[in-house]
Amino acid sequence: MSSTAAESRLTAAIEAVTRAARATRRIQSQLTVIRQLVKEDRSPVTTADYAAQALVIATLCQHLGEVRLIGEEESRSLREPENAALRRAVVEAVGAEMPSLDEEAVLGYIDQGSHDGSAGSYWTLDPVDGTKGFLRGGQYAISLALVEEGELRLGVLGCPALPVDPGRPLDRPDPVGTLFHASRGGGAWSRPLEGAEDARLPLIRDDGRSPLRICESVESGHSRHDLSARVVEALGGLPPLRLDSQCKYGVVARGQAHAYLRLPTRPGYVERVWDHAAGVLVATEAGMRVSDIDGRPLDFGHGALLSANRGVVCSVPRFHGPLVEAIARLMA
Repeated sequence: MSSTAAESRLTAAIEAVTRAARATRRIQSQLTVIRQLVKEDRSPVTTADYAAQALVIATLCQHLGEVRLIGEEESRSLREPENAALRRAVVEAVGAEMPSLDEEAVLGYIDQGSHDGSAGSYWTLDPVDGTKGFLRGGQYAISLALVEEGELRLGVLGCPALPVDPGRPLDRPDPVGTLFHASRGGGAWSRPLEGAEDARLPLIRDDGRSPLRICESVESGHSRHDLSARVVEALGGLPPLRLDSQCKYGVVARGQAHAYLRLPTRPGYVERVWDHAAGVLVATEAGMRVSDIDGRPLDFGHGALLSANRGVVCSVPRFHGPLVEAIARLMA
């Protein structure tokens, strides 16, 4: 791929995620109103999921022509008469960013996210990663990545509530937000969500002396808190940082934590590519080591599922081996 083509794809991806971030932030600020209109408890996040997927795909198509994308949503239920209020809310949310799109266009773009990942090149999207964080006004992410022949090529991670300043507390939603992006071999970068210049993330922010600090999911249903606590204790670490979504990859990449652990909560659980692709590339391009809990590289060559892997360990190099070893020992 030529450098011009690569730059075009990155520009399109950043614009797509930025539009989706603005739309979801607007929806997040109107949670009560949307619940009253749609009469369904999860309606704000459902509205945000659909709107973000439509905006991302529409923007990619606007810049790049037709694209293949694995997304979470399809419009079938949205077209049902009983979901008319939800449909109107989605179209209105999209229209605030792309006024030229009518209802049928919005639904059509949503349906372009139904690719199965069987082609050699495809995009993968989690339109609102961290739904519970979104609903409580906390951290969430719009996560977009390009996969070619099983290799991550490009990743953009929009984190609308993550402070740009790594020194600010993670539990206080930020009005500016942060966008991370990475291209294979091109390093990892961050910027405020709106405007401003990119800043390259230094490779491997680790002083080599400080005790282990991990970050993990807020929800114990997403990752085993009991096991991670034992791992941290075994390695003499500090209490974990807990936040929702792929923001955790960005937090590790810019040095606020040494590692992110995703420990399977039940036998046979398989991770989804859209839950990790963008974050993995941002972290690896910042010098982190990323594997499953068995130390194997994550394999993105199986469509929508990371079916060759169990869980995730993303870490500065100093702690990666000890973490994998401790997990294996404590799970035995």
